Amino acid sequence: MIRLVLPSALGLALCLAAPAALAAPGIAAPPIVFQQRVLANGLKVITSLDRTTPNVTVQMWYSVGAKNDPPGRSGFAHLFEHLMFKATRDMPAENLDRLTEDVGGTNNAFTADDTTAFYEVIPANYLQRLLWAEAERMTSLVVDEANFHSERDVVKEELRQRVLASPYGRFFNLMIPADSFTVHPYRRPPIGSIENLDAAGLDDVRAFHATFYRPDDAALIVVGNFDPVQLNAWIDQYFGTIRPPAAPIPRVTAVEPPRTGPKTFTGYGPNVPLPAVAITWLAPDAASPDAAALTVLDAILTAGKSSRLYHDLVYDKQLAAQVSSSADLRAQPGLFYVTAIMASGKSVDAGADALRAEIADLREKPVSPSELDVAKTQLVAAAVRARETVEGRGFGLGNALIEEGDPGRVNSDIADLQAVSVADVQRVARKYLADDSRVVIRYLPQSAAPADAGPPAPPPPPPAASPPFTGEVASLAPEGQRQASPPIGAPVTAILPTPAERTLANGLRVIVARSTSLPLVTADLTVKSGATADPSGLAGDASLTADLVTEGTATQTAPQIALATETLGATLTAASSWESTSLSLNVLRDKVGPAMAIMADVAEHPAFAATELERVRKEALDGLDVAYQQPGSIAGFVTAPVVFAGTPFGHVASGTPASLARITRANVVALHEAWWRPDNAILVITGDVNPEEGFAWAQAAFGDWARPAAPLPAQPTARPSAAPRAVVVDLPGTGQAAVVLAKTAIARDDPRYYAGLVANTVLGGGYSARLNEEVRVKRGLSYGAGSRLTAHRALGAFTAQAQTKNESATQVVGLMRDEIGKLATAPAGADELAARKSSLIGEYGRNLATADGLAEILGNLALNGIDVGEVKLYPAKVDAVSAIEVQAFAHDYLDPAATSVIVVGDAKIFLASLKAALPGLEVIPITRLDLDSPTLEHLGGSIEGEH
Repeated sequence: MIRLVLPSALGLALCLAAPAALAAPGIAAPPIVFQQRVLANGLKVITSLDRTTPNVTVQMWYSVGAKNDPPGRSGFAHLFEHLMFKATRDMPAENLDRLTEDVGGTNNAFTADDTTAFYEVIPANYLQRLLWAEAERMTSLVVDEANFHSERDVVKEELRQRVLASPYGRFFNLMIPADSFTVHPYRRPPIGSIENLDAAGLDDVRAFHATFYRPDDAALIVVGNFDPVQLNAWIDQYFGTIRPPAAPIPRVTAVEPPRTGPKTFTGYGPNVPLPAVAITWLAPDAASPDAAALTVLDAILTAGKSSRLYHDLVYDKQLAAQVSSSADLRAQPGLFYVTAIMASGKSVDAGADALRAEIADLREKPVSPSELDVAKTQLVAAAVRARETVEGRGFGLGNALIEEGDPGRVNSDIADLQAVSVADVQRVARKYLADDSRVVIRYLPQSAAPADAGPPAPPPPPPAASPPFTGEVASLAPEGQRQASPPIGAPVTAILPTPAERTLANGLRVIVARSTSLPLVTADLTVKSGATADPSGLAGDASLTADLVTEGTATQTAPQIALATETLGATLTAASSWESTSLSLNVLRDKVGPAMAIMADVAEHPAFAATELERVRKEALDGLDVAYQQPGSIAGFVTAPVVFAGTPFGHVASGTPASLARITRANVVALHEAWWRPDNAILVITGDVNPEEGFAWAQAAFGDWARPAAPLPAQPTARPSAAPRAVVVDLPGTGQAAVVLAKTAIARDDPRYYAGLVANTVLGGGYSARLNEEVRVKRGLSYGAGSRLTAHRALGAFTAQAQTKNESATQVVGLMRDEIGKLATAPAGADELAARKSSLIGEYGRNLATADGLAEILGNLALNGIDVGEVKLYPAKVDAVSAIEVQAFAHDYLDPAATSVIVVGDAKIFLASLKAALPGLEVIPITRLDLDSPTLEHLGGSIEGEH
């Protein structure tokens, strides 16, 4: 460890640098080098310099989380996270977005059990302003009735979306913590409950801020491009003079008692398509010497397709549709759990027995050395990927500080993982995962509840109102009396990538561009064919083909491919979209050769074994069972058949229950033979690579891929002519309604593409855009509302979407239609237009910063016939769009009268008002939804349970 002293006017300064090399078997993880000091007022400051980026992240981590919620006020810390984005003494509400999103940055926050963290990523020349803003939020937050009620409504919508509208939201967010802990406040969910949120009052909020939002309860983390001396001076200027309150910080001292025997709990929920089960055990805190071994054990269970639970329960026995495990280690006692969402026809009791048997096997028999090495390799490779961005490094430092008490653990934890032995894994399994200390949690549909069970117990009454807050209450200063934000610094010039390309003798186009100095490489193979090539009546053929290519080749089985890939610490995934299918590899640089050999074998020689087809088909059908209970998923499925009826885009790309059942091995083989060929593919290689290396890797892996003699089939064309429709899918009992407005738009090569991109961003591209402003910010009707312009090779689509409580569905439809219409009536203001352009350019720059992001950008340019040199021109082309061009695009392509409206929710709550607003409204019960029919409705009776 290197220890240096930096000058500071306030407190002791320490500089901590990590060891030079952190290596798992065959993998090195570059350490995060950082400096740390503590101001006299107790504020911890952690900084990490990176001169290669034009950006910087500013993060403020407070040691207050859901465990600190007042009694009867679960969800309070999370509610307060939202309030921190409102006004301060010198900043009007939403001004933080002006300082971040409007200048090309981004901001967000999260609440966990032990912490609430706020983070921004901005161009480095805005660093001083963000430091000032974070100090403002700490010292002079304005909490008034308007802000409080607005954000409480937003949090309720977030709860409905994440918990009540999701088939397993109650299971994961409510039941698992509540049934696993008996005393510790970890038993309360961070997102809270509607009843507890309603019980909170303004005095609670003000007291909470005064108690916990103080310098001695916080850590400031800055990672990116900055001048260290100047940064320290700014930190001292804005934070050094903040005085902490005299009262001590209340700490959670509850001690969770040891379990004295096994327990089983059973819960029921609406819209539960497949039963689920979890088994939980109490675990140590994150700083425990056993943490590394439990983390490795967790990876052995569920990290990748070669993991035990996936291989045994999902792949081999086909008992579960989905499995997971978690070494959820926290600042105080943690939790270890395993879960299974059962496959159709399988019982939770069978799932519980299988999970218990897997854990018993870990207790009774040592894992193999090779299995241990695969788990370690995957963990270290994941750590490298997490360090690719400035915010990822900041999160690593913050988590290590809050959960383990030392930011240096972000580096030493990797060494601890490396040191885990076979004996360590068995020891912690025996110590913590004893069968007689298990809690089994069963989750079933409400229809399975016993007839004599009665209604659920009502929530306990909320506690009495808190006493009036007597401390200082901040208010927004009059405009002329507000402190001006600091000046903007000199901009840091971004270095845009320079792609090089070459075409191999077999016709494969290869594009190479450097994106990082981390030892990471992405290889992305794009086949220029997707769902538009699905034969009539076989929706999902291209998607199923993509799912199957990694599930066995002529020489390797699916488990062998998974094990070989994960032994290298690589990820290999395939996915189909409308006009393309991608096979994507991310791997450490020194493993590129063998990893790309696996990738080439998968692309060129898939076996499409009949047994694998049936297994993958069954997984897809189980996935649809779940998706058919999620309003947002159903709305997405309905959109394409409504908007693109009569074209190759007019079906569900991932398939329907009926179409997936019809697809044969011959269909899959025929689609692969027709379209998966080198002269119809693009290989993009990015990361720590130079052009000649990339071309050599491409030649070695794909040079012998034979080009068929037969000519390529003609690419599908699309001329949409369907009239707009208004459709409701009735999903009784769901906790929220999904609202989608959609219509056709332009192709990617249209000269108005950039005007359309900016127009969409003004309307719905971000927190500060018009749709979110009207629906969320002003009215609290949704967790988020936005829109998207998707430009394909043949045509494009515009969609606007939001989820809201069922009672507000009609209002949200009206608000969204109004905002879409307004964009064509007057030019956007100069400030608004500049802000939305900066948002687009900043997001683009952040995507370029990762190997995967750059590969996707270059692949899409090549797919759509755009010169890849445009990767350098994007910022200038966005900036050149005028307000008149935006208005003209909206007039020509975003007419709300030509837009279809799709609403999925509990129709009895909103149907009368929506019918009045939308004459000709079609209403389809979920039990009669038929996405293969032009009418979308199965007319011969219920289709529920067909598969």
